[in-house]
Amino acid sequence: MPQPTQPLLHDLVTVCAAPTKILSSRDGVIVADVDGRATAHGLIHADLRVLSGWGVEIGGGTPAHLATDLDGAGEARFIYLADAVSGSGVDRMLRLDLTRTVSPGMLAETLLLTSELATSVTTGVRIELTSDLTAMESIKVGQYADRIRFSDDPSGESVIFGSSEVTARLQAPGAEITRSDEETRLELTWLLTIPAGGSIELGWLVVVIDTGAVVVPARGPGLAADTITDRLAGRRSGSDPRLAPWLRQSLHDLNGLRMATGEAPDDAFFAAGSPWYFTLFGRDSLWTSRLLLPVDVHQAGGTLRALGRLAGTAVDVSTAQEPGKIMHELRRGTYAFNEISLPPLYYGTIDATPLWICLLHDAWRAGLAEAEIAALLPVLEGALHWLVTYGDADGDGFLEYVDASGHGLANQGWKDSGDSVRFADGRIAEGPVALCEVQGYAYEAAVGGAALLEAFGREGADRYRRWAADLAVKFRAAFWCGESDERFPALALDGDKQRVDSVTSNIGHLLGTGLLDAEEERLVARRVVAADLDSGLGLRTMSDRDGGYSPLSYHCGTVWPHDTAIVIAGLVRAGHADLAGGLAEGLLRASSAFDRRLPELWSGEGRAVPYPAACRPQAWSAAAAVVVAAWASNR
Repeated sequence: MPQPTQPLLHDLVTVCAAPTKILSSRDGVIVADVDGRATAHGLIHADLRVLSGWGVEIGGGTPAHLATDLDGAGEARFIYLADAVSGSGVDRMLRLDLTRTVSPGMLAETLLLTSELATSVTTGVRIELTSDLTAMESIKVGQYADRIRFSDDPSGESVIFGSSEVTARLQAPGAEITRSDEETRLELTWLLTIPAGGSIELGWLVVVIDTGAVVVPARGPGLAADTITDRLAGRRSGSDPRLAPWLRQSLHDLNGLRMATGEAPDDAFFAAGSPWYFTLFGRDSLWTSRLLLPVDVHQAGGTLRALGRLAGTAVDVSTAQEPGKIMHELRRGTYAFNEISLPPLYYGTIDATPLWICLLHDAWRAGLAEAEIAALLPVLEGALHWLVTYGDADGDGFLEYVDASGHGLANQGWKDSGDSVRFADGRIAEGPVALCEVQGYAYEAAVGGAALLEAFGREGADRYRRWAADLAVKFRAAFWCGESDERFPALALDGDKQRVDSVTSNIGHLLGTGLLDAEEERLVARRVVAADLDSGLGLRTMSDRDGGYSPLSYHCGTVWPHDTAIVIAGLVRAGHADLAGGLAEGLLRASSAFDRRLPELWSGEGRAVPYPAACRPQAWSAAAAVVVAAWASNR
């Protein structure tokens, strides 16, 4: 096995239909490692790799890859020249169009061979498959298991393989199915005669049944991708030609990320992203649904219910659970990587709880049925109580976090890498950490939660309004850095209540929350669109003037499209929509550079240099297209 190192994702082809996905190289090939480096290739169901190897031969040789086309509705097509077949060349060829289609729990491939040759040709088509049943946490750190044996009798057209929890059934009509001598490689072979100028189609499929899944396909309709695209980015006069294809692909990708928990398959949410975060994530799922409110309110309802059902009920240091707290992530089992070990249901997030309240309030205002809102009021009351008690662990009036377990996430805001909270000189801040944007979320949640309590005849509204007003006063005194027109909010307060004085995109999340007054919003609005933060391809996470800046640092200089989209939406809400144009244009440029499918993040250097381990598709990255389309439609 190669030396473990995180696999690269930037040039992979990914097709998703949650909870199933397939990742391959650009030519469609799937291998467990390339040149000594482990890959993330494979057919992966939920968090387990079902197929780890795929290759095709025609006429005894590997066909030459010509093109790859990604279809928005869960399909990819790979086009090849079968140049090992006698007489097939670049002018007159035997061509293979392979269509790879993913639906929940199933992979189907159709092979269309088309001949441009003058005479008929008889040739063999062979597909080779392997499986290793490697868990996602192992794939992420560059490890993989040994190949499993295809031990069932393969004499018929069906082969069954897998584990006690995950079973795969493979069918290949018309193929001869054989195994290698060691039984770890399965071969599907068809012998075909293709007439001159004619074509032949064949296919195979694999169906996966997972009895131990914590996530399942979501029931009910997804986003109406074509209708939404036509409404927001159709052929009206002046519509940017880059917008519609990006928006359509993004909406299809979001539908491919829709899933649910087994106990409530009707309550859909968006998985955070493929491949690492293909499950329920509190913050990611909430922000995705919130960014989508201009086009669909129903997905928000499912997300709120799915997370509300898992709200904390007790204090548990090992899981970071507290009463009323909204969870961070849900997995099949313990998720361990490097020094971190997260339990299957983990609550280590400081912002999911206020964001849940904010989404409930915004969904109510956007038209979510009052009966749905009313059913969630007990969760709201628990979340508000957490906000003013457990969220503020030291009683200073701010929400802060620290990992008390010793094996959880050191940083628990959206920038959750271990080195993300840095002073302007590059020093890493020590916790407990109170992030600036989290105070904005908390203020908005307290005010919005109070409005909900009052509207639905519940007690406590005045308490939370007073708490929000106190928070605003304390924030104004504690967080601001600089002088006069150069003032800006600090990224955070550290454990000694010192201002972490780097200039970051986090301050843009404060816009429109109500925490800032009009003059403070003007200062922040001007600051986030300055050249040291605006890369020209979206908003840098950190100013390129700061000591911790690096263009490919995960949270200290890269561009995250959801982050840029949140700031665009905040500029609009704060009355500064005129300043959002540069950021919106940056995402439009990026949509072209990244072939209409924005990754999780990319370099902050101003060129479309990918972050090599970025998820793609990523739910909140896809939702950024809706924010830009809504901004453009209102200009």
